[in-house]
Amino acid sequence: MAEDLTITRSGTKTEQYEALVPQIKALMEGETDLVANLANMAAALKEQFNWFWVGFYLVKEAELVLGPFQGPVACTRIRKGKGVCGTSWEKAETLIVPDVEAFPGHIACSSLSKSEIVVPLLQGKNVVGVLDVDSSELNEFDETDAKYLEQLVKLLKF
Repeated sequence: MAEDLTITRSGTKTEQYEALVPQIKALMEGETDLVANLANMAAALKEQFNWFWVGFYLVKEAELVLGPFQGPVACTRIRKGKGVCGTSWEKAETLIVPDVEAFPGHIACSSLSKSEIVVPLLQGKNVVGVLDVDSSELNEFDETDAKYLEQLVKLLKF
């Protein structure tokens, strides 16, 4: 297992993901502990893209509960259908929010968060958690992010 990460901030967003995805895959190869893999994936994404917050919420009973993350302290529990994370969980789909202030029912864990993408973690057809990424910039995320973040979460084993 490699514990080094080569950060490439030059090139397009696609080129940066293309360089990062195989590194995250290699980092997780042979590691069966979910928390370790979630933690390293969050750290790698934060290091590469320098987003405001990157982390995971895991479904426990009837709530999303904060899991491994990188960034400032965060909301600990989110109910299904509430905020961007809870809505992504409810709909079982990736949500791209260009301006969190315009999202009905947005949960403001930090006033510094301006845009967000949330990707559901699927085990079969069941959502078992979400990857939540926040930026301090408006309109940070697009379909390129959705494509590669969805690809990354499929590497996780539950």
